[in-house]
Amino acid sequence: MDTFSIRPYADSEWADLARVDQEAFNTTDPAGLTARYKSLIEFERSLGAFDGGQAVGAAAALTFTMTVPGGPLPVAGVTAVAVLPSHRRRGILTALMRRQLDDLHENGEAVAALYASESAIYGRFGYGRASDQLTFTIPTRSSRFVPGAPVDERLRSRLAEPAETREELERIYDTVLAGRPGHFARTSTRWDHVLADEDFDRAGTGHLRCLLVEDDEGARGYALFRIKMDWTGHAVPDGEIRVNDLYATDPAAYALLWRGLLDRDLVARVRAPNRPVDDPLIHLLADPRRSVPAWGDELWIRLVDVGRALPARAYAAPVDLVIEVADPLCPWNERRWRLSADESGGVCEATSAAADLTLAVAALGAGYLGGRPLTALVASGAIGEITPGAVRRLSTAMSWDPRPWCGQVF
Repeated sequence: MDTFSIRPYADSEWADLARVDQEAFNTTDPAGLTARYKSLIEFERSLGAFDGGQAVGAAAALTFTMTVPGGPLPVAGVTAVAVLPSHRRRGILTALMRRQLDDLHENGEAVAALYASESAIYGRFGYGRASDQLTFTIPTRSSRFVPGAPVDERLRSRLAEPAETREELERIYDTVLAGRPGHFARTSTRWDHVLADEDFDRAGTGHLRCLLVEDDEGARGYALFRIKMDWTGHAVPDGEIRVNDLYATDPAAYALLWRGLLDRDLVARVRAPNRPVDDPLIHLLADPRRSVPAWGDELWIRLVDVGRALPARAYAAPVDLVIEVADPLCPWNERRWRLSADESGGVCEATSAAADLTLAVAALGAGYLGGRPLTALVASGAIGEITPGAVRRLSTAMSWDPRPWCGQVF
């Protein structure tokens, strides 16, 4: 029988944690990038699995303040979940995830979030697919905007050095942060990561560039991007802009930012990964099919404590239902809960009353940020309706606008 122990990594064991991560994800990170990742890690929240003296697995949590419907909430950002190839299928991942959930619950954290390297993994640990993302690849020759696209004659755009405009970038991001479920507050260390511009960050592209849109009162939008310049055929320019970060505080600034990227000379296409599924760009482009959008999953959400998580957000419509939750990994969640809530928040208490619907905890995670209709989960068996109309009422109440989106892998 396999035996292993689980405990937090010590700061002095960073090399072991990094080795497990690189072997599990088949990467070879340069020393500078590895050191940068270390600056983000919270060792007391970074669990390791050990086979004797050998580190063979990891599961870390980062302390976030994330926007949920109605406002900010402390959320655990789960990351660096890895098991060495030599130790797969021995129960190590399950043991790490169970221990992490226990620790988060003991620490009073009601919600956890992660990006999944493989979409088949985390559903069995109670995570639900809560947000999606689009990747746009826009040919610049087919990037005309619709008539009537927002314009503000006071606005102007200029190129700036990213590091020198950091204060403006942070202010713009913080302004947008509060309005989008899934976004988390960026610490100073996280901003260092966003603005980093070493050779390994460029991955064959040029240096990090910043386009600012501003008026006399200050900056109203920014785009961080790189350019990969190429030439094809008989010296035909085939440059590609790759967008890292793009935010604006109003529609006119947003439109001007995109025009500043799409109208750049010698560029054949603009590629923008990890954009929201309700991105206004879809409606700005006169021919949106030319943007070749590719759809993918983004944030996965886990309700660590149902009784604390559900009343911590606001609801789009009044709801009063009894929900029976199935959660074998977190027995404190596996019971009936009465949720009574509206736009100001709600109350969620354990009850012995008859259930209006039954669901797996992953279904609540999928709907928690307001972007996943619960009605679509009935056919999958994740939700069972007892009282007619109960699923629709809960789905309507949990829905939110805008759609959730994080925008930055952690």
